Amino acid sequence: MKWLLIILTIVPTISFGQFDPKTEEYQHKNIVKNNDTIRYHYYVKGSPVDKKKILLFFQGSGPFPLFSQETILDSIKVVENGETKNKIQKSMMLGSSVPFDLDKIPSDYIFVIISKKGVPFKDTNKQFTPNEKYYANEGLDYRVWQGDEVIKDITKSIIKNPSKIVIIGHSEGSTVVAKLGQINKKVTHIGYWAGGANTQYYDFALMVQKKVQQGEIKQEEAIDQLDSLFLAIKSIQKEPNDINKEWWGNSYRRWSQFTLPSIDNLLKIKKPIFVAVGTLDENVPFEASLLIPIEFARYNKTNLTFKIYEDFNHGFYKKPEKEGEFWSNEFMTVFEEFIKWVEQ
Repeated sequence: MKWLLIILTIVPTISFGQFDPKTEEYQHKNIVKNNDTIRYHYYVKGSPVDKKKILLFFQGSGPFPLFSQETILDSIKVVENGETKNKIQKSMMLGSSVPFDLDKIPSDYIFVIISKKGVPFKDTNKQFTPNEKYYANEGLDYRVWQGDEVIKDITKSIIKNPSKIVIIGHSEGSTVVAKLGQINKKVTHIGYWAGGANTQYYDFALMVQKKVQQGEIKQEEAIDQLDSLFLAIKSIQKEPNDINKEWWGNSYRRWSQFTLPSIDNLLKIKKPIFVAVGTLDENVPFEASLLIPIEFARYNKTNLTFKIYEDFNHGFYKKPEKEGEFWSNEFMTVFEEFIKWVEQ
């Protein structure tokens, strides 16, 4: 999961570095079922009664609020009337795992996001700490269940006969939509973004071997790293429900819950699928996704659009052409191409 960082300067002016997340304009709903509560949030331009299309986004991994806010105070030196003084400058840092410019979402869509179990929609703490409920429910089947129930609720209470139900999953969210897309028959289009084809464990092995090919480490060192990786996987799979033991910042339970290769679910989907991958993805090796078009061709399946974005990283930031320049945020570029594909 990549964070979209937006700097809001309060003194002397107020301006967003990229776009307004419009957190105050979301509407919030709860679904109570099986002694559990699903919290989802939707943004709509105008009245939802007039809309006929649904866009549901699944963010990546981690116990992060959908939006976070932190106020930062810095002391700066300023010159006033020829005298140098210390002045307090207040700034606000907004973090989000929902990197959408809402102004660019077509007006006939309702945009929907879902809070993870035990994680708030928005938080103002420096670093949110989840409770045990989050870790106990962190898993593929739980997120798929959430998504399925949200679609049922929206089509029952908000948009009863939608012409399109579009789901997009980024990073870990791609694994979610791969399974949800073959379970929920109302879904019409699937966006599978920055995800590989095989089990997530394989991505780690591939990254180790890529370091050898790029000259970063010797093969002897890579073999040692691979041996350690295999031991870690064995340890996780022996205690697949342990929420106290961690590996690479996630609990054993989380890793074991996301071991299913996404290709197994993608091949079962009959609806159109748009896969978007970046060649410079540092979290999921680009090579890990190449099995997807190969398997679709091998099974003579024609419902796949496979789009490679050159020099894009995991969060769809593009590498600058010149050294010293900033990476450009191209997430909405991918989205705009995707939505054109949906509407064609």
